[in-house]
Amino acid sequence: MNVIWLALEGGGQVLLAGLILGAGLPAIFSLGIRALSYGAHQNVDDHTPHPFAKVVAGLAFGIVVLAIALGISVIVSHGMGYELSFANIYPTFVPR
Repeated sequence: MNVIWLALEGGGQVLLAGLILGAGLPAIFSLGIRALSYGAHQNVDDHTPHPFAKVVAGLAFGIVVLAIALGISVIVSHGMGYELSFANIYPTFVPR
């Protein structure tokens, strides 16, 4: 019975990671795109988005870029024989 519980727990972790990375990051990116269009069509002559919308879009795009950079860092570190450690505030490469 313990083996079944461990299999379900592992499957749940894979499902959660798939939802966050597979659907979450594109949703955050689309939120940034949507924020850039907020307030841009209120005036025919002015097509600039609302200043608060620019901040929201910048944060959304920053989160997506950070996630991509961390993913690339994990892949590169494993290829070079290192491990990405989050023991400090910022991620560091440590030998395996």
